[in-house]
Amino acid sequence: MATKIRLQRHGKKGKPFYYVVVADSRAPRDGRFIERLGSYNPNTNPATIEINFEKALDWMNKGAQPTDTCRAILSYKGILYKKHLEGGVKKGALTEEQAEAKFNEWVQSKEAKVQGKKEGLTSSKEEARKAALAAEAKKKADRAAAIAAKNTPPAEEVAAEEEAPEAAAEDAPAAENAE
Repeated sequence: MATKIRLQRHGKKGKPFYYVVVADSRAPRDGRFIERLGSYNPNTNPATIEINFEKALDWMNKGAQPTDTCRAILSYKGILYKKHLEGGVKKGALTEEQAEAKFNEWVQSKEAKVQGKKEGLTSSKEEARKAALAAEAKKKADRAAAIAAKNTPPAEEVAAEEEAPEAAAEDAPAAENAE
């Protein structure tokens, strides 16, 4: 029986969520499977991948063929690299300790990359939020200035209004004297 390591789609339209499963190659995509290895959520940034390392490595050693996307996922998690190193140990090119040291070094560098990406995303998100707040404050200040300018009369009208009451006051005593 030819076995494949592939994705089984779940989730709603536009929000996919996948299970990583081992299935008979003749079974439908979302149908019967042999064993569930983990899950893959591409909706998060970076994508969330939870996989049982030992089971996946065991199925790879048994000859299960991953699909292209699953191959990328297994490579990202280091399962293909571990299989490669185990092949080197079997051929005598490496010792078990050398293979384990190489794999641990690779895992540490991979974790550092992922952590750096997460920090970069959070810092860029924070910078975008600060820029949006600054732009909003500037817009608010511009609106306040426009409203203040609209509510205060121009200087010529203010001067004319100041002169008008004085002229009216001068006319009032003259009108009283005329009576």
